[in-house]
Amino acid sequence: MTKHAPLRLASYNIRAGLGMDLRRDPLRILSHIAAFKADIVALQEADFRMGSRPTALPRDMIESHTGLTPLPVAENDVSLGWHGIAILARPHLKPEAVHRYPLPGLEPRGAVAVDLPQLRVVGVHLGLLRHSRRQQLDHIREALEELDDRPTVIMGDFNEWSRKVGLGRLARNFTILTPGRTFPASLPIGALDRVAHCDRVQVKMLDVPPKVAGGHGSDHLPIMAEVQLN
Repeated sequence: MTKHAPLRLASYNIRAGLGMDLRRDPLRILSHIAAFKADIVALQEADFRMGSRPTALPRDMIESHTGLTPLPVAENDVSLGWHGIAILARPHLKPEAVHRYPLPGLEPRGAVAVDLPQLRVVGVHLGLLRHSRRQQLDHIREALEELDDRPTVIMGDFNEWSRKVGLGRLARNFTILTPGRTFPASLPIGALDRVAHCDRVQVKMLDVPPKVAGGHGSDHLPIMAEVQLN
């Protein structure tokens, strides 16, 4: 069996570039993303919420500042993502398919699955209510079961404060990693941002670069992981 080189992944809820200092600074976010030195980055709240949901990051500066390109998850020409979820990747990582899933619940939410040649990356931003989150996790799990059996990693803002309950529906099929407290960024008390993976990959959580951990470009801290395909 061929052992592939590990991939570095990151997930970051960027709050449309609004930092803890209440300055909206998209270039600060791009600087943070560049510091990840990641192959794939899942973003949440990458677009503004109103109207046509225009991107919060300057699209024409993303690759020059980060070395990453936006994958085609948006459904229009002004958004970077779908339901605010965007996925950036190294230029050589070309998607074979993109799957968009509207999620049930009281708030408009969605999930995006991108099929890369060796890995499926799913970006999520779940609802604020646990009842909605449970419906959404059921929907995501059932949707992924209908796709081919590709190694899969799920990343994003799960909005679940508990480390013991609330994510059991996903735990039936995936190992869920809680890398540490990520919210609010200036004094984290909640481990809202997580990684889940199937048994066909090995995942090692990584430390966030100190510059990013102290930069507070959003109200969330990012998370990072190294993924080794079996």
